Amino acid sequence: MADEEEAVGESLRVLTQFFVNDGTLGDTLLRVSEMACEFTPAKYAGITLMVEGSPRTGVFTNAEAPEIDKAQYESGEGPCMYAFRDQEPYRIDSTAADARWPEFSRRAAAHGILSTLSVPLAARGRNLGALNLYSETENAFTEAHERTVRMFADQACIALANAQVYWDARQLNENLTQAIESRETISQAVGILIAAGGRTPKAAFQALVNASQRENRKVRDIAEEIVARTIERRLDPNT
Repeated sequence: MADEEEAVGESLRVLTQFFVNDGTLGDTLLRVSEMACEFTPAKYAGITLMVEGSPRTGVFTNAEAPEIDKAQYESGEGPCMYAFRDQEPYRIDSTAADARWPEFSRRAAAHGILSTLSVPLAARGRNLGALNLYSETENAFTEAHERTVRMFADQACIALANAQVYWDARQLNENLTQAIESRETISQAVGILIAAGGRTPKAAFQALVNASQRENRKVRDIAEEIVARTIERRLDPNT
């Protein structure tokens, strides 16, 4: 296991240096899945996440992963689900012999997967999901793999938590930027209406609101149209 532990250490170093702003949150999740395959016997990997209250294989390195996982999502029973719920690793040494989750084992075997390993992903006291590894050979994963993958998963969760914070902050920033831009556009439109019709600021803004309600469009869209038409007229006096 020395080589595998060294590989885990290298993966952890890469994770520590991974900048979430180089890609999307999905990119970060995919990188975690790919790294897990680099130091284990896994053929491919996937991550089970809760999406709108339902479990899904949100990220995978092979398109067969979500097809296999459907069996446990439909039944609510399987190693990925248990790892997520119990926050403990679950291993299937042989999908041909394991009787705990027959539907999942049958689906996995049908796709050529003979052993699996699922470990929980959690950060800041919150269950994020489960990292699932799939192998085409029986008894591919050992207790040592459980330990190293769990260690890797703990560090991966830090990256995921940081990525989530980054994307939440980015979304907030985008929303704030959009709000500021909307306010500026509306202010410009109000100024144009004041200059054109002698309205008070309150009356000009109410005119935008009335147009928005009448046309079933956002106030910002009405304002943008007014500003755009005004700019066009100034650029071309003949319009």
